[in-house]
Amino acid sequence: MSEAFSKDFSAPSGNVHKRSRIRSLRLRHLHARSFLAAHPLSPGWFPVLGAIVGFVFIILLTTLPGRSVDANVPTVREEWLKAFTPPAEALPPQIMHTRLKAGDNSGVALERLGFDTNTIQQILHNSSPIYSLANVRAGHEFERINRQSGIDVYYQIDGLTRLHLHQSAQQNDWNADITKRTINSRQHVAAASIEDSLFSAAAAAGLDDRTTMNLVDIFSWDIDFARDIRKGDSFRVIYEERFDDSGKALGNIILAAEFINQGESFKAVRFEQADGLANYFTPEGKSMRKSYLKAPVKFSRISSRFQSRRMHPVLGYTRAHHGVDYAAPSGTPIHAIGDGRVEFAGWKGGYGRFALIRHTNREHSTAYGHMKAFAKGIRSGVRVHQGQIIGYVGMTGLATGPHLHFEFRLRGRAINPLTIKRTPARPVPASELARFQQLTSPLLSRLHELSFDPAWG
Repeated sequence: MSEAFSKDFSAPSGNVHKRSRIRSLRLRHLHARSFLAAHPLSPGWFPVLGAIVGFVFIILLTTLPGRSVDANVPTVREEWLKAFTPPAEALPPQIMHTRLKAGDNSGVALERLGFDTNTIQQILHNSSPIYSLANVRAGHEFERINRQSGIDVYYQIDGLTRLHLHQSAQQNDWNADITKRTINSRQHVAAASIEDSLFSAAAAAGLDDRTTMNLVDIFSWDIDFARDIRKGDSFRVIYEERFDDSGKALGNIILAAEFINQGESFKAVRFEQADGLANYFTPEGKSMRKSYLKAPVKFSRISSRFQSRRMHPVLGYTRAHHGVDYAAPSGTPIHAIGDGRVEFAGWKGGYGRFALIRHTNREHSTAYGHMKAFAKGIRSGVRVHQGQIIGYVGMTGLATGPHLHFEFRLRGRAINPLTIKRTPARPVPASELARFQQLTSPLLSRLHELSFDPAWG
């Protein structure tokens, strides 16, 4: 009982002492006021006096214990505070990328992203029903994203699709699916007249080389760009520039185009059919595609035509020339002019490296000689499609310079390749013609409004 009384008594004794000091200060303050009343100061002393009083007041406040000012103010105790942990979604994800190099496979790429051998095997196994990672290609990218909720792995299949693998933080299994990337686009227009070359005119109009080559491909069934282009020819183009969801450029797509060659106008418009395939058609709905391309080599010149009698440049005597020679720099790509099967690919005497393609109607075949090399995968028995690169211009065999010797044969007999008739591919189906006209009319109207200063005529 005495110990409790001692604690209760000692606690307020400190407060009594502090209160007496405050009363003393108040008395001093009253004496000072009385003194000032009895001895008034001139106004010039007021600032000095105010500074002294303020200084004294600050000293008194700092010397008094904090608890005596207000005993009711609670003290924040350190043990009451808890460390703030941000929610899982607020933590930033960890992102890693790796791009496939020549010779890499998916296992090498996944290892660079930090996966062990067992995990890599799980990823390859679980993705195979959706997409086989044995088909990865150099230049494509893998991405790994670590989140609190799990791990995501992406493989860029192409510009529009990617393989997505996910492992939840609560599970060891990997789930795979194919995701479509968001594509953003904007339209551009270009128009120019050709003064020097197609490429220089296209560059001046803002077209890159790839889009210019696409323009050539669209009209390559009607225009031989090796021998038909003239100064004053002109073109107009509406094209779409495309980007993926990360802002990476995916290339341009030509929506509509017109090419005026030697005064003759050719128009084409892009249309995606109900089966998802997109092709180019005339404004009337006829296909721009024909059974055969006009030439197997782009941007070359004809150095020798089909002749019944010609002085051979190497052998030195006169004999028939059963084909057309396209002079072009060594290494220029050679394209199959139509769909078919390679009947022969190898060395053939004076023709050097030589390929013979039997086309789908079985009556026509084309021959390609003096090649520097065959394209990858070209060998006897393989199927090729129209426009596919089958080899490269060279000067193997009896040749004085790099060129392609090209022949067109009907039932095995050589005929002039420059005079063959080429039938068009299938037009827009009648059931889709109304939709075709509805979608393409605005593009064709806009194409007609584009202006340029043609030099032709």
